[in-house]
Amino acid sequence: MRISHEAIYQALYVEGRGGLERKQSWHLRRGRTKRMPRARTRQQAWAHVTAETVLEKRPAEVEDRRIAGHWEGDLIIGLKRSAVATLIERTTRYAMLVHLPRQAGYGLIRPTKNGPALAGYGALTMKDALARSITPLPEQLRRSLTWDRGKELSAHALLTRETGLPVYFADAKSPWQRGSNEHLNGLLRQYFPKGTDLSRWNADEIAAIATAMNNRPRGILGWRTPAEAFADQLSSVQQQTVATIG
Repeated sequence: MRISHEAIYQALYVEGRGGLERKQSWHLRRGRTKRMPRARTRQQAWAHVTAETVLEKRPAEVEDRRIAGHWEGDLIIGLKRSAVATLIERTTRYAMLVHLPRQAGYGLIRPTKNGPALAGYGALTMKDALARSITPLPEQLRRSLTWDRGKELSAHALLTRETGLPVYFADAKSPWQRGSNEHLNGLLRQYFPKGTDLSRWNADEIAAIATAMNNRPRGILGWRTPAEAFADQLSSVQQQTVATIG
């Protein structure tokens, strides 16, 4: 009969006891009281953030906000894994809210590891929802998207392929790198208070909230509304397109 060293370790490190006692651990070469599975040590918290999508790779033109079409985004999270995606254009401060309804079977199918993401913001569901919101915009107004490091956007390569929208990820624990979006999310808490189930709002209600946000005059825009500023950008793009065709 043979037994591996891993089986011995698993027998010694009993999870129910929280690991080894101190008087036992000093016999070990490294003196650790707890054992971390190898699979966990190989996990990368932000494996979806590639070298091409870090913030340093984002075009320098994004910083001065002179060129429209650069967006920031994130999720607002509510109770019971409910969420709403928020997007804001950096130049005009125009906001779009993305409805993320729960998928069929939520609450009925028991959650399983690597199973279907039914809460409404799994990677593929998120990609499809963002694509539906971004695709209607002219190419000149979808130049880039800056997101935090949440895994809900781990299908960013597919999103870029389908929409032509490059995705960049802010540094960890650096919300100021998406300052416009953080400000928007703070304002939206007037409509989506913390501790509420966000699935109670349907797509039409969320669109109405976005309209209300976009019709609030902003001092940074010379007291124009984001809707007015964004309409000017759309008109400018359309005139350039007509001139190019002509």
